[in-house]
Amino acid sequence: MAYARIEDGVWGAMERKRHLSYDRTVDPERTSRPVGSGENVARVRPATRADIPRLSQVIERSVRELQRHDYTELQIEGALETIFGVDTTLIDDGTYLVVEIESESEMVACGGWSKRKTLFGGDRWTHRENDLLDPAVDAAKIRAFFVHPDWARRGLGTLLLESCENAARAAGFRRFEMGATLTGVHLYERRGYKEVDRIGVLLANGETVPVVRMVKE
Repeated sequence: MAYARIEDGVWGAMERKRHLSYDRTVDPERTSRPVGSGENVARVRPATRADIPRLSQVIERSVRELQRHDYTELQIEGALETIFGVDTTLIDDGTYLVVEIESESEMVACGGWSKRKTLFGGDRWTHRENDLLDPAVDAAKIRAFFVHPDWARRGLGTLLLESCENAARAAGFRRFEMGATLTGVHLYERRGYKEVDRIGVLLANGETVPVVRMVKE
């Protein structure tokens, strides 16, 4: 499991280096001592099906509040109905992670990686491809990152991303690919991802949203 000390305030890159310390290897069989004392300590662990109700709450809050500056209300409603949501395949594969604040047992973020072809979309998304990827030639998929609005801009996205990349590397992958929201593009660009395409996704309510395909070599 990975731990991080979370402090208040909006961090720049140098501030994260100074204040954020954690074990980047996510291993459910390994124990690790939390950093600091009397502070908010974040723990990264694999999600389980028992987490689904709380995951759904975090995802909906994140989409409605953090993405409202990039999408219209109709796009958000359509996306929640069509593509955003829990992907139980990721949970069953053991590749979907959650971040919890230990002192409050509160789930504050989630995100994962995948060894399957599906680029984006929860269980309700109909265009899924569950065939396995070949680590020797394919890019691991970075999937479904959501942060609770009360815990945004505190380095949790970076914590999750590094945890997912490290786990995928341990599984033999050397390249990464994702279908990012407009809201997440700037974070991923800072972490070395490059935009290669934009996919217009038709939603159940007739609206369309862009999904940004990004890669990291």
